[in-house]
Amino acid sequence: MPGVFEPGPRDVVPLPEAVRTWWAISLQSFGGPAGQIAVMQHHLVDRKRWLGQERFLHALNYCMLLPGPEAQQLAIYTGWLLNGGRGGLIAGTLFVLPGFVAMLALSSAYVAAGANPLMTGLFAGLAPAVIAIVVQALWRIGARTLHGSWRIGIAVAAFMALAVLGLHFPLVILCAGVVGWFVLRAGPDPSAESGALIGDNTMPQVRGSRSRTLGILATSAVLWLLPPLLVGLAMPQSATAQMGWFFSGTALITFGGAYAVLSYVAHQAVSVFGWIGQGEMIRGLALAETTPGPLIMVVQFVAFVGAFRHPAGLNPWLAAVIAALLVVWVTFVPCFALVFLGAPYVERLRHHRPLSGALQAITAAVVGVIADLAVMFAVHTLFARTRPGPIATDLPVWSSIDPFAVGLTGVAVVLLFWARWSPLRTMAVCALVGVCGVWLG
Repeated sequence: MPGVFEPGPRDVVPLPEAVRTWWAISLQSFGGPAGQIAVMQHHLVDRKRWLGQERFLHALNYCMLLPGPEAQQLAIYTGWLLNGGRGGLIAGTLFVLPGFVAMLALSSAYVAAGANPLMTGLFAGLAPAVIAIVVQALWRIGARTLHGSWRIGIAVAAFMALAVLGLHFPLVILCAGVVGWFVLRAGPDPSAESGALIGDNTMPQVRGSRSRTLGILATSAVLWLLPPLLVGLAMPQSATAQMGWFFSGTALITFGGAYAVLSYVAHQAVSVFGWIGQGEMIRGLALAETTPGPLIMVVQFVAFVGAFRHPAGLNPWLAAVIAALLVVWVTFVPCFALVFLGAPYVERLRHHRPLSGALQAITAAVVGVIADLAVMFAVHTLFARTRPGPIATDLPVWSSIDPFAVGLTGVAVVLLFWARWSPLRTMAVCALVGVCGVWLG
């Protein structure tokens, strides 16, 4: 990719060691963005001391600003800091690869098994666990970011804007950034980190330039849009072609990661395009929660299942694999381009107080976005029926409450918060309870 592999100083860490570390991180990145960021924090900041804490958080705040999965973009960013463009490509690719392979296998098993008692019980147990995991992610991210009343206010305002007013989350994120820009115009400069290979005052290897920017833009645009164009020409009017263009557009508006965008994708996939059935988005997220890597891999499940059911004359399995590959490609290529384009400039604005305020406000708004998602999941999982109300969020029909789902959600909350079990272990127990409940019932 022109502009990425610029000549520059030697790697901050040996590339083979960096590859081994990123592979280890990719295999441990369960539990959603909060868990994945914690794994990177442990390996890169706490254990190996490759990055200083302030530098790591600054990169995280910038990745929160970008559309797409923030954890994977953080891997690209930190890989770029450590080993330049090739380091970013390696880190971002390895972060996605295990989850892609696992999700492909799970999606295949899902469409092959159909609605047999095993799958019914499995998802009856996993859906309540997903609610608890989203609540845990909300708690962790909120505890890390909501320091100060103004950040709490932004998070609450973001939740109200989404749940009550029905505003689109890109607008909510933009408004939060504007507020943060003006709020944090004064304050102490971040302190330099000591003992880290890349501390807060270490300058990056690559400077932004016009030729570099144009090279990345041109190359990434071709790589990103050529596959959906070819599929559209070969399979016009097919569900696979629709998915290619839809998820190409979605990749540019998915602020806040998978948790933030799922409600929009679910509405479009179910109500507008009819690719999948109501409630399957939660099942897809449940599967994504059991795999390493970004939770945005749920779009791979949507593509696989949707194309399998609407193969447009192809063998259903072939159509499903093509759609899954296409959607993953158009979802993640922009992540690399956005990080490589912006990182050199953001690095030189680390002490710019208004920009720092904007990034912190956006991170706070994401907490409100995740809270809105948690409410949506809870309403559609704990109640069999919902009804439109005076606010944007559907209201539950209280007489349709599912005692089994409520009880299992409570169990998952206890296991995650009190027993401190991992999300994967909690989901395994809930899945087992769900299967047993269906068979015994």
